[in-house]
Amino acid sequence: MLTTIAAAQAPGSARLGRRRSRLSRRGRTWINNLLMLAAFVVLWHVAAVIYDSPFIPKPYDVWLALERLTVKGDVNGHTMWAHTQASLVRVLAGFAAAVVMGVPLGLLMGLYPSLYQGTRSLSEPLRFIPPLAWIPIALVTMTGFSRYVFIIWLGAFFPIFVATLVGVPRVEILHKNVAMVHGASKGWIVRKVVIPSILPDIFGGMRVGLGVGWMCIVAAEMIGGDSLGLGKLILKYAEMLRMSEIVAGMIVIGLLGLIMNEILLAFERHLFRWRWEVKL
Repeated sequence: MLTTIAAAQAPGSARLGRRRSRLSRRGRTWINNLLMLAAFVVLWHVAAVIYDSPFIPKPYDVWLALERLTVKGDVNGHTMWAHTQASLVRVLAGFAAAVVMGVPLGLLMGLYPSLYQGTRSLSEPLRFIPPLAWIPIALVTMTGFSRYVFIIWLGAFFPIFVATLVGVPRVEILHKNVAMVHGASKGWIVRKVVIPSILPDIFGGMRVGLGVGWMCIVAAEMIGGDSLGLGKLILKYAEMLRMSEIVAGMIVIGLLGLIMNEILLAFERHLFRWRWEVKL
C-alpha cells in the first residue's frame, strides 16, 4: 500500500522539484546580472573620478540628465518619451517588414535551391552592401517615415532571410519521408514539418536582425532631417559636447534592445520547450 502511494506521489514530487530548480536558476540569474551591473557602475564611477574629464560623465550625472530629458525635454522641448516612441515605431515597422518578406523568401529559396543559385549574382552582392550606404539614396528619393523603415528593413532583412534559407536544408529528411509515406501533400509537409523545424533558425535570425535594425535607425536618424528620434537626440547633444545626455540616450537604446530581445527569447522558450539544451 505504501509503495503504491509513493509511486503515485513520485510524478508530482518530480514536477515540484523541477519547478523549484527552475526558480532557483532564475533567482541566481537575476542576482548575477544585478551584481554585474553594480560592478560595471562602480568601475565606471572609479574611471570617471580618476580621469576627471568632462568627456567621461559620472553615473550620477547621467542619471540626472536622463531625469531632466524625461521630465523637461531636450533643447527643443521634446521629451525622452517622444524620442523613444519615434525610434521604436520606426524600428518595429522596418523589422516587421523584414520578417514578412525575409521568412517567405528564404523559405521559397530554401525549398527550391535552383532559384537561389540563379539569383545569387544579385542577392549576395546586395547582402554585403552596408545599410548605412543606402542612407544618402533614401534621403534623396524618400520622405519622412518611409526612409527610416527602408533603412531598418535593409539591416534586418538579410539576417532573417539567410537564417531561414540555411535552415531549410537542415530539416530532418526522415520526418519528410515519413510524411510522404503516409500520403502527405507538399503543402502539408511545408506547414507541419519544414516550418516547425526551421523556426529556431528564424528566431535566431530575427534576434540578429533586430540588433542590426537598431544600429541602422540610430545612424539614419542622425543624418535624417526629423527632430525626433534617439539618434537625433544623441547628435544634438554631441554638437554641444554634452556627454551626460549622449550616454543617457545610449542607455535608453540599450534598454529597449534588451527588452525586445527578452520578448523574443520568451516566445522562443515557449515555442521550443521540446528542444534539447546542451549544458556543461
